[in-house]
Amino acid sequence: MSLDDWLTRKAEALESRGLTRRLRVREAPAPGAGAVIDLAGNDYLGLATDPRIVDAAVTAVRTWGAGATGSRLVTGTTRLHARLEDELAEFFRQQAALVFSSGYLANLGVVTALGGPGTLLVADAHVHASLVDACRLARSRVVTVPHNDVAAVERALDGRGEPRALVLTESVFSVLGDAAPLTALAEVCARHDAVLLADEAHGAGVTGAGRGSVAADRLAGLEHVVVTATMSKAFGSSGGVVLGSAALKEHLVNRARTFIYDTALAPASVAAALAAVDVVRAEPHRVAAVRAVVARLAHAAGVEPPAGAVLSVPMPGPREAVEAAETCARHGVRVGAFRPPSVPDDVSRLRVTARATLAGGELERACEVLAHAVESAA
Repeated sequence: MSLDDWLTRKAEALESRGLTRRLRVREAPAPGAGAVIDLAGNDYLGLATDPRIVDAAVTAVRTWGAGATGSRLVTGTTRLHARLEDELAEFFRQQAALVFSSGYLANLGVVTALGGPGTLLVADAHVHASLVDACRLARSRVVTVPHNDVAAVERALDGRGEPRALVLTESVFSVLGDAAPLTALAEVCARHDAVLLADEAHGAGVTGAGRGSVAADRLAGLEHVVVTATMSKAFGSSGGVVLGSAALKEHLVNRARTFIYDTALAPASVAAALAAVDVVRAEPHRVAAVRAVVARLAHAAGVEPPAGAVLSVPMPGPREAVEAAETCARHGVRVGAFRPPSVPDDVSRLRVTARATLAGGELERACEVLAHAVESAA
């Protein structure tokens, strides 16, 4: 069978199940009335287009150029990168931070650098694809436990033969929008000489006054708790970070392949993230605003408010999810449609993300359109 024949069969199988994904080109935003209301992106605090963030990125381009020019260990660590790591460590109340080119690469890097044949990986069934792929690459034995089941984590750690163990979770889960029992997981890990890795991709900037759930639960700075986060969501830029001890940072600089062999994050993105951290520090009302907005959207959709900014609205099936998203689009509101395999429980959903700057007539319109789309799909 030729490659094209094989690809055609694969595509037909997806299409028959309503699971085909297609790229949708996003045009530059149109100002004024009639503009599309974006409830699909991850710009939780509305910082991606904030003039202060944009100006910081533009200044960095003019100062440092369009790219980092090399990996972090060659020419890619600018003074901006060093400043961002210091600022992120302070902001998240951690000893040290190491910036990667994306949150995906941060997760791959830290898990594979801490994994190996002598490390057991215990992963929540709902962790992000980046952590799933990290488990596959780590050459460790992997135990997947039911979602948010602390007792199952303890059983896995109890029966291990490996000298080390790493428990993987998200502080706020990316699909269901629910929170992990971080305190209980940290206590279990402490009892069993294991490390807890909490992915704060959807907690950073949204929970714990913006400092994330780990800091809110007073777990920041503990030796056995490692944090990953991204600058591509609430901070309106791009890039990822691993936060923990200075010894962990040193280990990753020498062992994390996605750090060592990857071109460094572009200076514009670094500068934008730096500016965003300053804004989140100075304007805590943004965090409160996004929580208020997501509560309004949840009421309109007829579901419970989530732990973060991601609202998950169950749909009868994948086709209904796509149709509901298209209904919203026809009425000027952009939402996401999650279908298998992107959903851990095989339930298709509308994925609606709140934004702190959504208010007034726009918020009213978004709620009306969302309520109509959900009712039509039922």
